[in-house]
Amino acid sequence: MTNEPLITVRDLSLEVARTGHQVVKGTSFDIAPGEIFGIVGESGSGKTLATRALISLLPPAIRVTGGSVTYKGKDVMSMPDRALRRLRGAEIGVVFQEPMTSLNPSMTIGRQLEEGLVLHAKLSPEERRTRILDMLRRVGIRDPEGALTAYPHEFSGGMRQRIMLASVMLLKPALLIADEPTTALDAVIQRDVMELMVELTRAEGTAVLLISHDLPMVARYTSRIVVMEKGTIVEQGRTEDLLDTPQHPYTKKLLSSLPFRGAARVIETAKAPMVSAQNIVVDYPGRKSLFKTAKPKRALHGVSIEIHEGEVVALVGGSGSGKTTLGRTIAGLVRESEGEIRFQGRTRDADWTDYRLNCQMVFQDPYSSLDPRMTILALVEEALRLVPGLDAAAKRKRALETLEEVGLGADYAQRYPHELSGGQRQRVAIARAVARRPRFLIADEPVSALDVTVRAQVLDLFSDLQKRYGFSCLFISHDLGVVEQVADRVVVMQDGRIIEEGDRDTIFDQPKEAYTRRLLSAIPALDQNDKGGVTLKWRLEN
Repeated sequence: MTNEPLITVRDLSLEVARTGHQVVKGTSFDIAPGEIFGIVGESGSGKTLATRALISLLPPAIRVTGGSVTYKGKDVMSMPDRALRRLRGAEIGVVFQEPMTSLNPSMTIGRQLEEGLVLHAKLSPEERRTRILDMLRRVGIRDPEGALTAYPHEFSGGMRQRIMLASVMLLKPALLIADEPTTALDAVIQRDVMELMVELTRAEGTAVLLISHDLPMVARYTSRIVVMEKGTIVEQGRTEDLLDTPQHPYTKKLLSSLPFRGAARVIETAKAPMVSAQNIVVDYPGRKSLFKTAKPKRALHGVSIEIHEGEVVALVGGSGSGKTTLGRTIAGLVRESEGEIRFQGRTRDADWTDYRLNCQMVFQDPYSSLDPRMTILALVEEALRLVPGLDAAAKRKRALETLEEVGLGADYAQRYPHELSGGQRQRVAIARAVARRPRFLIADEPVSALDVTVRAQVLDLFSDLQKRYGFSCLFISHDLGVVEQVADRVVVMQDGRIIEEGDRDTIFDQPKEAYTRRLLSAIPALDQNDKGGVTLKWRLEN
């Protein structure tokens, strides 16, 4: 790396044009050629807006009120539109958080990859095709020729992110801005995409600006970190030093919010299980066309699982492993093709109403599971509609008490879901699930969309409620760090089958299956030190 920075940001300030509210305040940092540099912070910290200013790609509602951005000695702020178009893509590439929104759904992958080369590289059609196919192979697309004529919806999230990375790296930019590039991906795919990004950028000598709220992931790959809070840089320095000895209270708060393993609980397993699913098979019907119907797709292959009274069983696995299908089948939202589900020793269908009253579900995205036309109080009261022995006044009293229990007082009762933050909406979803005092709860990725500090608050709330009411829980997650904190027992799924299960400490410390080891190798083992920092040790690595 040379001594001259590739890009220099000095005293950058941004505000909302209509209100004058400052969203970025006096931000300054440098990125050297070939360096992997990280910016971390919660949602609303200003990290994405600050980095969009590097290529003058701010939303119309945001304006620059001060500071400068210099790229290779040139002032980006004063560049004419034509120079900015040459800069974007050719010199500075961007990988966004959700590739499905940045890939055009109406264009084939081949056309989208070729677009940048047509604009920025003087190559013949044959040369462009050769370079695209080579890049698709490098990013791990199994059938590059077939991918050229395919559309984005035909690929998984991880494959779409690889294609997005390929489109950016085709132009060999000097700087790659990666804005939350792996947030929506499971741990194994997340690590694969990050390793691929690092490999490609190192091969081309590309610097990387990595933006994320995932501190362990940023720590694994960066050499320096900037920490932002409410539009201000509160701390920056070498990654190792900042993690080991954080100086600012906000940095210490972020680090203390990471999931840590607690003491193991003793669960009574001598009695009959609260919920038992035996030899569950689920077949999804094949897609129908004009002339034929495709064969059914088998999502679950004879899966058996038991959850005992008061136990939290974590169901883990990569995307497509069948864990959500199993959870929805146990809840009765998907009908099993074969097998039997028993609740408190009886078949689930023997008293369906009793089971539905005692089995509740917390979904991954609370915004789509909460009716936007209903107030928060009405949403929680609705869950009590069929509970026997409660009149209208008793229902309202319990709904308000439950809102208090999840940290949302009476002030929130008459608000609507859109008036709450993501963490608050998830609290409402939990309140609605526990208001009936169920015996069994299914939590499907309940914290995957939340920032690290909000996630910690929701997990603490979940643990407190579980201890208070003693409900059994099937906790579905691809985040093994979260699982390590909340689970008593862990069940690992792959391709619709259970491949390994056992108590939490055994699975995390002595995994037997290669797939389980691969899952665990994607997350760190965290140790807190007496300086308010953490030590990250990557599991199963010598």
